[in-house]
Amino acid sequence: MPEPDIITIGASAGGVEALIVLLGGLPADLPASLFVVLHLPPTARSMLATILGRSTRLQVGVAVDGEPIERGRVYVAPVDNHLLLGDGVVRVVHSARENGHRPAVDPLFRTAAEVYGVRVIGVVLSGMRDCGTAGLLDVKRYGGIAVVQDPQDALFSEMPQNALDNVPVDHCVPLARLSPLLTDLVHQKASRSPAEARAGTERAKVDAIESDFTCPGCGGNLIRSDDGAMLHFRCKVGHRYSPEGLEDEQASALDAALWIALRTIEDSAALARRMAARAAERNQPQMMAHFEEKVRVAEERSALVRRALLGTGEGNGPTGSAHPRRHGGRLPPTG
Repeated sequence: MPEPDIITIGASAGGVEALIVLLGGLPADLPASLFVVLHLPPTARSMLATILGRSTRLQVGVAVDGEPIERGRVYVAPVDNHLLLGDGVVRVVHSARENGHRPAVDPLFRTAAEVYGVRVIGVVLSGMRDCGTAGLLDVKRYGGIAVVQDPQDALFSEMPQNALDNVPVDHCVPLARLSPLLTDLVHQKASRSPAEARAGTERAKVDAIESDFTCPGCGGNLIRSDDGAMLHFRCKVGHRYSPEGLEDEQASALDAALWIALRTIEDSAALARRMAARAAERNQPQMMAHFEEKVRVAEERSALVRRALLGTGEGNGPTGSAHPRRHGGRLPPTG
């Protein structure tokens, strides 16, 4: 039986702190390769590899497409690119977002499981929503080991809690115990042979049918897949969503559309006011009345959109008010 030597780690909000503690507790001679995905905005200037490198005796660097996989190294996903695993090499690709993220946790876990099977240890740390759950299911299906940070110990509990709710997790431990656990696991033989793990994945049935939903990322039709353990959606372009991820991306797309509509309506009202004033200067009462009616209609529409966005008829407009969802407690500052 092979030993687990591919450790994939996924985190989001609160993940930097968890990664520093986790990597800091690992020995320099750990006989394994580690791969890290942390959700970051696409425009961020990430210093994650530098920060993690200061906390561990392992070699840490930003992953480069095509570089060989070596033991004792930590490969960090670059900003705005997915980190995938190939046969003996790292793959860095700018492909479709998954659950609204690039890099995303699920594609790392999925490709690691498909290529390395029983040699994979998947680790889900602090974060929001359910990112990493589908990928951790793939790790288990291919015979790997599923490890989750104790949700009560995480700064943000949703990611580890969703994994616990949907995956037959092998180990759920506080952050302080993760490093010793991983050190022990890489020295143990896999519980199943690669052949047994492949047979298990071949028996798994996945029903895929076209859904009534459109992809928030590209507008294409979404295919619904149900493998009996978790429901998820994907489009032909490659965007993938869990149900929770799809709902959140739909809400974000709706917010963006409403802000655009509000700006357009207010621009229309401003133009109508100017035209009404011009008509008044030229003593054109009928034209003035026509544009004043346009102003009235635009103001009514503006009030409706504001109520949809903010929950009230008050606000400072799309450029003067804060984003309602990000300041209403629904979305975290990162992740």
